[in-house]
Amino acid sequence: MENQAINDYIAGAFGGTCGLIIGHPFDTTKVQLQTSQTSTPYKNTWEAIKNINNQGMSHGFFRGLAFPAVSYGVVNSVFFGTYGNTLKLIKRDGDQTHAMVLFSGMFAGVVQLSVVLPVERVKVVLQSQIPHSPADALRSKQFRGPVDCSRHLFKEGGIKAFYRGGVAMTYRDVPTYGIYMFVYEYLKERIQKSSIADKDGMVSSTLAGGLAGSSCWFCAHPADVVKSLIQADSKAQYSGTMDCIRQLYASRGVGGFFTGVGVNVFRAFPVNAVTFLIYSQTLAYLNGTNAS
Repeated sequence: MENQAINDYIAGAFGGTCGLIIGHPFDTTKVQLQTSQTSTPYKNTWEAIKNINNQGMSHGFFRGLAFPAVSYGVVNSVFFGTYGNTLKLIKRDGDQTHAMVLFSGMFAGVVQLSVVLPVERVKVVLQSQIPHSPADALRSKQFRGPVDCSRHLFKEGGIKAFYRGGVAMTYRDVPTYGIYMFVYEYLKERIQKSSIADKDGMVSSTLAGGLAGSSCWFCAHPADVVKSLIQADSKAQYSGTMDCIRQLYASRGVGGFFTGVGVNVFRAFPVNAVTFLIYSQTLAYLNGTNAS
């Protein structure tokens, strides 16, 4: 039983890291669309993709990947480990209910915030600095990488600087992670009972993970836009979450809260499909059980 408690953390680390690498180019595009505040904003997603591609891989689509690459294993380990062990604790010898899954997902969402917030802050700052025009390149300091960015943030605001955007991220993550795990477990159960199911549970984990990720990221997107704007803000333009919401609505209307939603939803399917596939299969291997 003790080993099984640790296995949730190990499987979560593997699954999360694989998903991160696949989804980072899409994530960079999403952040660029969300945070573009230039006098010549992107006309559409394709223009953003072409501009990011022109920067080269390390300065473009994979800008800001280094910090998440070495830390998202820990982030996802905390989330999936907390989720799995909380669910085991509250259901004990009883049947697993939808309410238990929802609560466990929300609780895991709370716990992972302390780990993921500093990672997200550095990542978003780096991703938002991809210049859209020559004027953008001259407008603000371009950090060389996560260490340079972290050093600057700490110098400017101490430890608190790494947790900027925490309120918006709480709004985004806590309810969404509960719904995320609820949708995943529900769809996985239904798919396992269908004609397309396989004995190892790979089909159900992949499809349920992808569909859960896409649907939940659509719901979370407005809060994600606010979070990205606050975290990328280097000029103290926003005094807080509500101020950012007011300014965003005043400048872009309701549509502003859905900037980049297409890329985000598209990104979420392969990322979460791979994350849950690797997580479920690794967990089954470590526990010595069939994934189904």
